[in-house]
Amino acid sequence: MMKVNTEKCIGCGLCVKDCFPKDIEIIDGKAKINNETCIKCGHCIAVCPKDAVSTDEYNMEEVKNYNKEEFSVEADNLLNFIKFRRTVRQFKDKKVEDEKLAKIIEAGRFTQTGSNLQDVSYVVVREGMEELKALTFESLKGLGEYMLANLTPETMRFKRYAEMWVNMGEEYKKNPESDRLFFNAPAVIVVTADSEVNGALASSNMELMTDALGLGTFFSGFFVRAAQDNKKIMDFLGVKEGKKIVTCMVIGYPDVKYSRTVPRKEAQVSWK
Repeated sequence: MMKVNTEKCIGCGLCVKDCFPKDIEIIDGKAKINNETCIKCGHCIAVCPKDAVSTDEYNMEEVKNYNKEEFSVEADNLLNFIKFRRTVRQFKDKKVEDEKLAKIIEAGRFTQTGSNLQDVSYVVVREGMEELKALTFESLKGLGEYMLANLTPETMRFKRYAEMWVNMGEEYKKNPESDRLFFNAPAVIVVTADSEVNGALASSNMELMTDALGLGTFFSGFFVRAAQDNKKIMDFLGVKEGKKIVTCMVIGYPDVKYSRTVPRKEAQVSWK
């Protein structure tokens, strides 16, 4: 539960003002958290000027006091960092350190979630990459064969993907080094969640952290499709009941160097 140290509390009311579910009140000049409608978002911990609020549900040692030098990011640098981001499909034969993978997951863990559900989970695959590849190529090949055998005017636009999946599976079977799915990357992080929005938001921050660590990544939509309704893949990953695979981040050290950003379409914006 959320608790207030009444010896530290000065009754300023900042926590009351910032509490969205209105679970805090001032009584006799001190803040009181009722823990009735509280969603454990931690805003009261963050806003308190006297560090008077704590919880026994999370690790309070993770709380860091704000200082501009360590917490600020210059806006133009951030925008350029985002613009320079590239999807990477060429990887070095080099293992990704555990500490870097853990930091990527931390970026996901501290991403906001609706109603503070914190429903996002992560599956890291390294030693099991070959098994995951085999299962995924098998699934995609089967999907491709089924689609080609059941083409309709409505599904004709997916014909090229179906043909690609069948060819990829056949090539991989002949030569396991021919990996046009994971591109021989050393690691994968599969992001699962109850809410697809929460999982996608976490994945976006994780990608920024991946780039900041000097790594490269791409989101494999082919894998997500292969895993849908595929019991073998879901069992291999140990995805918990009720959770969906939202993204699959293929991660490694880039074996390609980019020299500039690329252009994009103009933003479609309506100002009201």
